Amino acid sequence: METRQETRISTRDGFPLAVQVSGPAEAPALLLLQGQANSHEWWDGLREDFEPQFRTITFDYRGTGGSRGELGKLSTASFAADAAEVLDHLGVDRACVYGTSMGGRIAQMLTLDFPERVSALVLGCTTPGGPHSVKRPREVGQNLARLHGEEHTRYLFGLFYTPAWTVSAKYSKLLGDDSMTAAESAAHLRISASHNAWDRLPEITAPTLIIHGDEDRMNPVDNARILHERIAGSQLLIQPEGRHGFFEEFAEVVTPAVARFLTESLGISS
Repeated sequence: METRQETRISTRDGFPLAVQVSGPAEAPALLLLQGQANSHEWWDGLREDFEPQFRTITFDYRGTGGSRGELGKLSTASFAADAAEVLDHLGVDRACVYGTSMGGRIAQMLTLDFPERVSALVLGCTTPGGPHSVKRPREVGQNLARLHGEEHTRYLFGLFYTPAWTVSAKYSKLLGDDSMTAAESAAHLRISASHNAWDRLPEITAPTLIIHGDEDRMNPVDNARILHERIAGSQLLIQPEGRHGFFEEFAEVVTPAVARFLTESLGISS
C-alpha cells in the first residue's frame, strides 16, 4: 500500500480544496464522498480495504478539514462540480464513485451533471431528496436539534451504530468534523436538505449499486428502494440490522460487496 498523498487545489472560483490520494497509481480511480459536515476522515479505516484494487481519492468539502474559506451559495450540485475539478486536477478522466449519506446526494449530481466522468456508482444510506423522499422520523430531527454536548453525541452515536458496536464514540470518524463553525455546519445542513434529484434520476446510466441499513432512522431505508426504482438496472443491497453507519459496522460484508460490484462493472478480475 502506498503512502497517502495530500495536495491542495484551487477551484474555478479560487476556493482552496484539500485533496487526499492513496493506493496504487496505476489502479482504477475510486472517488469516495463522505457525509454531511464531515471531512475526508470519514473514510479513515475504510478506504484502505479498497486500495489493493483502487486508487482512492477524497477531498474535504468546503467548510470542513483543510478546505476553508468564504462559503457563498452551495448545493450538492456545486459540491459535485468541485469533485469534477478534483478529478481534473488529478488527470482522472473517469472514476468509480462511492458516496454515503450526503456524499450519496453529491454522487447523484456528479453522475447527472458529469455522466462521462463516472464509470460506476455506489449510493449508500442516501436519498433522492425532495417531496418524493421519505423523511426521517420527526423526533429524530427534534432530538438532533435539541440535544447538545455529550447528550447529542450519545444520541447521534445510537443513530449510526447498533448496541453491538462496542467501539467508543470518541473513536468514530462519522460523527462530524468538530473543527467546523456553527455557520459552516448550518451551511452543510442546508445543502443536504435542499437536494432533490428525483426528476433526473432516470437519466443515470452508469452501473449503480444502492446500499442501505434496514434500521436506519437518520435516513429511512425506503429511500434506497425509491432510488432503486428510479435508476434503471440498479442493484439493491439491504444490510440487516444496519443503522446509518452500517458501512463501517458491517464493513466485513459491505466493503467486499462494493468492491466486487465495482470490479465487475469495470470488467476486471477481483
